[in-house]
Amino acid sequence: MRRFRTAVIGTGFMGRVHLEALRRVEFVDVVAVAGRRLDAAQRLANGFGIEKAVDDYHSLLRDSTIDAVHICTPNAAHYQMAKDALLAGKHVLCEKPLAVSVEEAQELVSLASERNLRNCVCHNLRYYPMVQQMRRMREAGDLGRILVVQGTYSQDWLLHETDWNWRVDSAESGPMRAMGDIGSHWFDMAEHVTGLRVHSLCADLQTYYPVRKRPKQNVETFAGKLSAESTDVEEIEVNTEDFGAVIFRMGENTRGAMTASQVSAGRKNGLSIEIYGTKSSVAWNQERPDELWIGNRDIPNQLILKDPALLTTAARTYADLPGGHSEGYDDTFKQVFRRFYFSIAEPQSAAKYPEMVDGLRQMNILQAEMESHRNRSWVEVPEHDTHTN
Repeated sequence: MRRFRTAVIGTGFMGRVHLEALRRVEFVDVVAVAGRRLDAAQRLANGFGIEKAVDDYHSLLRDSTIDAVHICTPNAAHYQMAKDALLAGKHVLCEKPLAVSVEEAQELVSLASERNLRNCVCHNLRYYPMVQQMRRMREAGDLGRILVVQGTYSQDWLLHETDWNWRVDSAESGPMRAMGDIGSHWFDMAEHVTGLRVHSLCADLQTYYPVRKRPKQNVETFAGKLSAESTDVEEIEVNTEDFGAVIFRMGENTRGAMTASQVSAGRKNGLSIEIYGTKSSVAWNQERPDELWIGNRDIPNQLILKDPALLTTAARTYADLPGGHSEGYDDTFKQVFRRFYFSIAEPQSAAKYPEMVDGLRQMNILQAEMESHRNRSWVEVPEHDTHTN
């Protein structure tokens, strides 16, 4: 396989996560980093031994030797950067959410299709080995007919009114925070594992801190808890939600309920999902990623540990290490990136990763949640030609 040259746009938490994962993809070279501030881009590039740092991503798009770009910036910048990259003929891997509106996401889906360029939205949480095991068990009929899907994505890093991050600001994050930032991961996983589509929902959103105290210095994502409380702050009005709850309907008669929270003390990255079928059930928690609970009605329940030798054949390809060797959050990015670049090398191959059309799917769900909360009613989720790989 030929080597690919790629660039990462964004110098914060996600930019570093992408850089670390890209170093583990054998046939990809990161040749440039772009950031809003040249000093931040240069610092990150130097740390990873990358030859080029810029503060204008357009210069990278003009470089004909760069095959693809990773967009790891605040949400509100995704649409324009992805559009510019596609128009420049670059393959695009974009962090979620794809955009901040359905209309923006639709435009990107159409443009990627017209230009015949590979495109990915980084719903990486699908790629834990045990999540894939759940999906393959469902495909094999082990769960029977799916009756109930429920769970949560709960974190605590924005629990206090002094906690701040760019995601709190709707100008940078878009109109939704807890549901957009982490709730979208949960719904993507629920549809991916069950093979069912959410077609209607009822949502309730809550902002516990309508005013937060923003430090005047930059605050890294998740790093607020490590910093001494700043006295140099300004009070900022907040219109994004700290918590959301959704009840929903999937398929013919499957029912579900979920919550997303960034104010749940003690939950660091607690995505949990439970899927109950007529034959058996499965439950998985991201804070214990190598474990999968299997529930049975008439025989003892099981708790199985990740071991590729014991997983289904299809799920096995998502685990690179033997049993007893944990694979976690950073490994999911490697699995997505590996499949993305393989698809560039093999233009006729199917995309085995979430594409922009899947990002559009999540924007439709988010829009329905906003409408439901605003009108205090059940809302139908618009359906486009979308899919999950």
